[in-house]
Amino acid sequence: MTNPSSTLPVRTHLGLHQGLCGAPVALGPGTATVRLLATPEMAADAEGLVHGGFVFGAADYAAMLAVNDPLVVLAAAEVRFLGPLAVGEEIELQATVNEERGRKRIVAVEGRRGGAEGPLVFTGSFTAAVLDQHVLAGR
Repeated sequence: MTNPSSTLPVRTHLGLHQGLCGAPVALGPGTATVRLLATPEMAADAEGLVHGGFVFGAADYAAMLAVNDPLVVLAAAEVRFLGPLAVGEEIELQATVNEERGRKRIVAVEGRRGGAEGPLVFTGSFTAAVLDQHVLAGR
C-alpha cells in the first residue's frame, strides 16, 4: 500500500490493485488524491487511447478514499469524460466529500491529465453509502 501524505491512515479498499486503479498520494478529512499512470494494458486501440473504465476506476477509488470508511460502497455515479488519456500519461484525481446525509456521502471528483495543473479531462459526482456490515455479509 502506498503511503500517501496524510495524517490519516487508509481504511478502505485495502486490497485494490493500485496499478489498475491508481495510488493514493494525499488523504485528509473528506478529501483524497489518487494518481494513475496509464499502462499499455489499459489501451483500447492501437493508437494508445486508454479505456475510460480505468479512469472511472481511479475516480471511484479517490471517492471511496475521501469517505475512508471500511464499509463504504459506491451507490451511484454521474460522470463526464472531457478529454482523452493515452498510454504513458498520468491522471490525478482529486475527490472531496461535499455532502453527508445519514449514511450517504456525495463526493465530487475532478481528474487532470498530467497532474493538478493539467487540463481537466474528467468530472464526476459519486454517491457512496456507508453500511453497517460488509456488502457481501449474509449473501
